[in-house]
Amino acid sequence: MKKVLSLLMAATLALGLAACGGNSSGSDSNAANDSSNGASGDEKVWVIASDTVFKPFEYTDASGNFVGIDVDIVAAIAEDQGFKYEMKSLGWDAAIAACQSGQADGMIAGASITDERKESGWIFSDGYYQTTQTMTVAADSDITGFEDLSGKTVAVKTGTQGAAYAESLKEQYGFNITYFEDSPTMYQAVLGGQAVACFEDTPVMTASIKDGNLALKILEDTANEGQPYGFAIFNADNQELIDMFNAGLANIKENGKYDEIIAKYLG
Repeated sequence: MKKVLSLLMAATLALGLAACGGNSSGSDSNAANDSSNGASGDEKVWVIASDTVFKPFEYTDASGNFVGIDVDIVAAIAEDQGFKYEMKSLGWDAAIAACQSGQADGMIAGASITDERKESGWIFSDGYYQTTQTMTVAADSDITGFEDLSGKTVAVKTGTQGAAYAESLKEQYGFNITYFEDSPTMYQAVLGGQAVACFEDTPVMTASIKDGNLALKILEDTANEGQPYGFAIFNADNQELIDMFNAGLANIKENGKYDEIIAKYLG
């Protein structure tokens, strides 16, 4: 009887081990399938840094969602090219620092493609949006052009092409410059009288005035020639990300998705 019981217990144990082995094999199979479907934790997830408020390119809507032209373009390109990413809204300076330190792989934040940036280590994609910079004043201001700025203070956002444009005019027209970390604070400086004007990317200023019902006006004949915006990396090892961005950008322009995104935010 003991021998029979021993045989029965051994058989039961063998069946149990076989069942456990079957479950383990199934889990491995599912993990492999997840990996092939892009759900595995081993798949590369690109970290993309962005500004916090640069409407209509990136901003938080009334529902608390991070949205904008840049946000939608990255989403469309990632879908087209089949890569995973995480977007982090950090702010302009912090986004640059994150890329330079390796905490982020790339940056999209309405960054104009310039020779100066290329020389300092920026590696740009193809341009994805052409824009100009222009001067804005309070709605009731009597300033009509650069000639009226002598001895006065203008506001700019640190490290932007708006700031570079103002700096290029500073000596000629004799005004002072004060720097801010974000666009909304810069606008408030003009509205509050701490500055008589600000320099900003034209579509951003247009959208901000309209959507925020700001008592500001863009002055005609103050825009520069402008430059295209580009997606950027700061490490040549991430060239794959630039290549995918360029390929995806070409595809969404061809299939009409790009135009849909622009129309969604700029009409």
